[in-house]
Amino acid sequence: MSVHKAISEHVNKQNHRINEFLVLDQKREHFIEEAVELCKQGAAFTTDKINEVTGQINELAKQGIIPTRKIVTVEMVREYMQKLQN
Repeated sequence: MSVHKAISEHVNKQNHRINEFLVLDQKREHFIEEAVELCKQGAAFTTDKINEVTGQINELAKQGIIPTRKIVTVEMVREYMQKLQN
């Protein structure tokens, strides 16, 4: 295998990971927005969907180049919602 081909394959794998991360991160942000909206309305909500995607992101991060994300708690959503309202 030529060096050029090996480098190209490596870059393609990294690019794929980055693109997968971007999709997952956008999905996570969407679920966060949903939770914040429910919280504003005083409705019941969970962080299950957020943390499911967070787990996928953190697994992907183990392969390198991708940042990890924190697990989100209900209290974190409430605090964030309060900051938005102030």
